[in-house]
Amino acid sequence: MNTAIASRWLYRTILLALGVVYALPFAWMVMSSMKTNQQIFDSPLALPSSIDWGVWAEAWNTGGLGKYALNSVIVTTVSVLAILVCASMAAFALTYFDFNASKLLLGLFAAGLLLPLHSYFIAQNYLFEEVGLKGGRLSLMIPYAAMGLPLAVYLLRVYLMSIPAELFEAARIDGASDTRIFWLIVVPLLKPGLATVAIFSALNAWNEFLLALLYVSDDDLKTIPTGLLAFSSRYVTDYQLLFAALTIVTLPMLAVYVAFHRQITAGLTDGSLK
Repeated sequence: MNTAIASRWLYRTILLALGVVYALPFAWMVMSSMKTNQQIFDSPLALPSSIDWGVWAEAWNTGGLGKYALNSVIVTTVSVLAILVCASMAAFALTYFDFNASKLLLGLFAAGLLLPLHSYFIAQNYLFEEVGLKGGRLSLMIPYAAMGLPLAVYLLRVYLMSIPAELFEAARIDGASDTRIFWLIVVPLLKPGLATVAIFSALNAWNEFLLALLYVSDDDLKTIPTGLLAFSSRYVTDYQLLFAALTIVTLPMLAVYVAFHRQITAGLTDGSLK
């Protein structure tokens, strides 16, 4: 009994220590937004001498974060919706339909998990130039959706494999078509997995920097990661406003994660435990 209690306290202590380690960078970022540039360099770990929330409003107005946030919301929303629809259909087909190319397609999705962005960036850049996609929102939506599909298909397929096939066979015996089975049975059952995929895909699209920097040069179409460069020039960087802007753009994703953390946990564990 004593050993069990000691193990439980050790487990909780380790989790608490890890939580503090992960929370410290965010707390330091928020504190730095309340300091002047001189204070950030002179005493980077000290608490701010005063709290002025007005610096967040100044960062929002000075950096023009409103239009960047709107662009990020549009690009992220379309990319996530595309991932959810395509991945759920692909996972359903690869799980319950036996066709010749199923193993090949599954292997291609698995390869997508292993290939780094830089390995196919040159070919993708050349293709986008040929078809005239560079410069618009589609130049971000398409690669974001494509990059999110492999992990989404894998997670949703694992979840679907945990559901008894007899459920779908019974629906077919009752006369339901594959399309009807997908929308009325598969999609409702996949809600925890879809929530997990949506959160991870939204985080990746919201924070992506390299493609947003290289493909979109129009200031009116830039997303938040590249819009933050407005606080930094070749010779001068306003770190106070930069930290304030970083805090503003981090809070929405943090709020989404806190609101849906139960669904994320369920989506990651249900498929493996059933």
